Amino acid sequence: MIENLPNWIDLIFIITCILTIGLFHYSNEKPKKLTLLIIIWSIIQSVLAYLGFYQFTDSIPPRFGLVLIPTTLLIIYGLLPKQQKWFFEKRETKVSTFLHSVRLPVEIVLFGLFTHKMIPELMTFEGRNYDILMGITAPIIGWLFMKQKVNKKILLIWNTIGLILVSFILLNGILSSELPFQQFGFEQPNRAINYFPYILLPATIVPIVIWTHLSDIIKLRKEIKTTPQHGV
Repeated sequence: MIENLPNWIDLIFIITCILTIGLFHYSNEKPKKLTLLIIIWSIIQSVLAYLGFYQFTDSIPPRFGLVLIPTTLLIIYGLLPKQQKWFFEKRETKVSTFLHSVRLPVEIVLFGLFTHKMIPELMTFEGRNYDILMGITAPIIGWLFMKQKVNKKILLIWNTIGLILVSFILLNGILSSELPFQQFGFEQPNRAINYFPYILLPATIVPIVIWTHLSDIIKLRKEIKTTPQHGV
């Protein structure tokens, strides 16, 4: 863990990670095996980070590939036609919209990490990170959608914007990390993700957020094409 970091930052982040997995579980009709896989994956990554595995940033190939490559492949697999049938049937879009509320506490944690010189300013809402907007609007959009005050077209647009924002900050986070292809944040690099529990941001939280956006976009597009839309 990061030394001299206030306990409240660690606590908020760990609770947020648990909440993300929980909302994923309930928004997909409680897939026990998949949720268990995510938990096991999170534990493995947590142990590696706790033991300092990812703090060796000069290794070739970069050890951080053990986070990025498996999660990328899992996201791709989760969007294959056979898997699309699964989330078309199981997804509860109202709950999956509320899932993005976790981005608000994540932004608070990121700001705390910045003030303790563990990430660059560009990863915070004072820099290039506008993802806080999704955390703020998620409960509002979720409630309006639940009350049928907004339709699926608006929810589709919101999800598309959210996907762009999280992808943008993910790219900035990777390019400001101490990796061979680092482009930003040389004076204050993104070091936090090499430590427990913050390894779970790229290993668990961000992949769940991205996959939820992508799968909701696919599902909403299909539903809009096949169902007449009414309302706002």
